[in-house]
Amino acid sequence: MTRLVDLSMPVHEDMITFPRVPAPLMLMIESGEEFAERIGAAEHGAKSLTAHYVVVQDDHVGTHVDAVRHINRDGSDITGIPIEYCYSDGVVLDFTNREPGYRITVEDIDQALAKIEYSLKERDIVLIHTGAGAYNTEDRYKTDHPGMTAEATRHLIAQGVRMMGCDAITFDPPVWAMFEQKHFWEAHLVMNETDYWHLENLMNLDQLPPHGFKLSVFPIKWLGTTAAPVRAVAIMED
Repeated sequence: MTRLVDLSMPVHEDMITFPRVPAPLMLMIESGEEFAERIGAAEHGAKSLTAHYVVVQDDHVGTHVDAVRHINRDGSDITGIPIEYCYSDGVVLDFTNREPGYRITVEDIDQALAKIEYSLKERDIVLIHTGAGAYNTEDRYKTDHPGMTAEATRHLIAQGVRMMGCDAITFDPPVWAMFEQKHFWEAHLVMNETDYWHLENLMNLDQLPPHGFKLSVFPIKWLGTTAAPVRAVAIMED
């Protein structure tokens, strides 16, 4: 039997977003009744049809994948992600015992893989479970999570992993830790060296096994942006 687990944050006007990134604006510009009246359907009994909304959303709001262009201005947008990297075997590495601001190292990655007795292969999608996804409606979601180092990111890439992600608001440690530790966006900046992509604002990683499932993380095909929303879903055969 196939079981699906939704790993995506709900998108709404009151959601938590990265500091200084505006929440989405969802504006109904025409009601179902107004639309039916405007097209002449109401007089024939179809008095309420579809309503129309304009949604204004930053490309880094909610569950999304960062394009290389996010960091490297000469890099590709979302269309540069090979589609086969958006559907592959998933691996969850558990770092829920790490304190906020902790920088995940190469040794941490290797120890987490050894704990689940798994060897990475080409095109695996690796998810960093920080635990922050459990409180993504609270202000501490912006500040209380560990994050990846540049070395740990390169380590995954060297083992064939090009798509990775986390259940935190950023793939790096939180902003306060960057200033305290003097390491700024180090995992992101690996995009200046090689193409890789990471997902942010995932959730429900605690509902997944360490491996043995598929991940679907296809982004909306936005052109020219530095990221795009993703409906991330884990697919398991029970």
